[in-house]
Amino acid sequence: MPQIWMTYDELAALTGCSAAEARTQALHRSLDRRKSRDGNTRVKLDFALMTRFFETIREAEFGLDDAITALRETHRQMSVASDQERRGMAPVRRSGSSRLGSNQA
Repeated sequence: MPQIWMTYDELAALTGCSAAEARTQALHRSLDRRKSRDGNTRVKLDFALMTRFFETIREAEFGLDDAITALRETHRQMSVASDQERRGMAPVRRSGSSRLGSNQA
């Protein structure tokens, strides 16, 4: 199981309360706490809080999913237009000026 550590401010944002209330909540839930090198105290989320955290990520990913869908649709439209252009034009052939694989000094 992954470990997710958050500052009191991050935990407050997750639970919809103040940082002081998040600290009290961490103490009440007996969450592991550690002082980080940056000077902030972080708490390790329990299963219930991790579940809530993952739910918020999933909710935020809907915008990402919409963006990916829009990009795929744009790509499809560009591919169709490119195919139509190719059908209307003669293929361009390059004469034997390619020197791939030859050693040049």
